Amino acid sequence: MVEQHNAKISAKTQAQLLGLSRSSLYYRPVGPSDREIACKHRIDELYTKYPFYGSRKMTEVLRREGRIISRPTVQKYMREMGIAGIAPGPNLSKPHPEHTVYPYLLRGLRIERPNHVWSIDITYIRLTGGWMYLVAILDLFSRYVVAWELDQTLEIPFVLRAVDHALAKNQPEIWNSDQGSHFTSPKYTQRLKDAGTRISMDGRGRAMDNVLIERLWRSVKYEEVYLNDYQSPREARIAINRYLTFYNHERLHQSLAYCTPGEVYYPNESSSRRNIEFIAFEPLPGLETESRGLNVVT
Repeated sequence: MVEQHNAKISAKTQAQLLGLSRSSLYYRPVGPSDREIACKHRIDELYTKYPFYGSRKMTEVLRREGRIISRPTVQKYMREMGIAGIAPGPNLSKPHPEHTVYPYLLRGLRIERPNHVWSIDITYIRLTGGWMYLVAILDLFSRYVVAWELDQTLEIPFVLRAVDHALAKNQPEIWNSDQGSHFTSPKYTQRLKDAGTRISMDGRGRAMDNVLIERLWRSVKYEEVYLNDYQSPREARIAINRYLTFYNHERLHQSLAYCTPGEVYYPNESSSRRNIEFIAFEPLPGLETESRGLNVVT
């Protein structure tokens, strides 16, 4: 915005024109400390293994491990990471107060085909010296990752890029998400309306409804992220792209009768597809929530 070496207009004048103080031109943001990075990486590991842990339990575990940390700090880190415990309560993902919240449409729904229902979510991806955020759009029938994006901030543009990439491929009948501010933003919802997609949002008390995409995150982290130390965003992007290509087209899923998501999502391109029916789940108590009514006919 400011050209430091402009011979015609001084930096001071440019700052005045932009309404900035001259001292701000020389400010260099301080990156996260090693302690913050280590704590966030550990919170990510704990949350992936125990997604029902809220900030209170997370704080106690970190203290037991010898870390000196307060609960408000843990809460701050979890907010910055975009995570919260899945137990129903008042502190789940919150919509922007001025944004519209849409009704939940999956209760009792029989999901019968690809592009019937898509789900979207965001997770934290650790780097050696920091972190990134991964957003993915999942077809619930086939478990196929339709689109994804990585970014170093939680700002909405990377979510919108993923939405645009997904809609360029197909249009689902229903698009489900939580009530986070990204997903209640008019910039996001208008894209879905323009595509003729019905918008569904998980309601309070239905904290396990996104269980299929949570399982995707566990696969991504246990099978790829935690096995590597990404030195840069570029390295992370290459690795995540490689893994999600494997996940879609090579990784066999027991719940899909040992088909790949790609074989189920693109049935006309595969001779090995079985007849798979999936009935949308109802939340069950405990971590190991399973979908009800999955029938596979070989």
